[in-house]
Amino acid sequence: MKLLITGAAGFLGRELVRALLAQSQFKGQAIESLLLTDQIAVTDPVPLDDQRVQVHQGDLLDSLPELFESVYDGVFHLASAVSAECEADFSLGLRANLATTQALLEHLRQQQSDTGVQATLFFASSVAVFGGDAGVPLPEVITDSTLPVPQSSYGIHKFVCEQLIADYTRKGFIDGRVARLMTVSVRPGRPNGAASSFLSGIVREPLAGESASCPVDPDTSVAVASPRNTIDGILRVAQADRAELGGRTAINLPALSLTVADMLDALEDIAGADTRALVEVQEDSAIGRVVGSWPGRFEATRAAALGLIPDASFHDIIHQYIESLE
Repeated sequence: MKLLITGAAGFLGRELVRALLAQSQFKGQAIESLLLTDQIAVTDPVPLDDQRVQVHQGDLLDSLPELFESVYDGVFHLASAVSAECEADFSLGLRANLATTQALLEHLRQQQSDTGVQATLFFASSVAVFGGDAGVPLPEVITDSTLPVPQSSYGIHKFVCEQLIADYTRKGFIDGRVARLMTVSVRPGRPNGAASSFLSGIVREPLAGESASCPVDPDTSVAVASPRNTIDGILRVAQADRAELGGRTAINLPALSLTVADMLDALEDIAGADTRALVEVQEDSAIGRVVGSWPGRFEATRAAALGLIPDASFHDIIHQYIESLE
């Protein structure tokens, strides 16, 4: 079993690599090799000394011809320009998200035609595919049958890619699986270009004794998931039988629904009022518009049928983060 992981230098990419190496198999077959690719260097905590691991660095779109000199049984496509980046640079988003994904799909189609190997493709989509406008208002609770109406370039890109993957799967070129990831909190490291980055920063930075900015109204509703729950969801969807998936359309992963104020209350319960006081509300209208267009409540019936459940509480998520630092 030979696997390719794009965006492997990112936090979720590194955690996914570690999880795959730990389970040593994918869909019941031993993992022989993992090729990790990203435009930045893949570093620890990925076990780079594992003989199964190979690393490639470079722009993904430009690198695809080289990468597909090999044949892959499975691909985890995590690479993406993130939400705020796509709003700030329209051309970047089109290239990184749409053009690159379509080119990846074409390489997989050619692989299937040339070798007969139909790769399993997992694509990381996002809750950003949901939104509402005057014609299709955002419902109070998102279900598996809710029509996506993205309100950001990033959300549009993810939804278009979902549909392409569904069609390539329908035609038999790939075995595509798509999961819509909730905002992952708490992520370690430094802030990135995602509009949702603050949902980790308002916990991570105060716990380190640093100040943090909250760019939205604390009453804003959000849907989050811990890193552990997110990786479990990715692996379950990627390895499920086609019948278990219940169709080709994207699956909403489980969400813990709460407000930003609830997150800060949990931070205070665990770390004290002085730590919470390090968070200052400084509303940013651009970030507020993007995050405010995302839904805060989900009913993930298909995910539940796969045995996937939301995190129990944000207190549990904070404790999980603290334990990861030890």
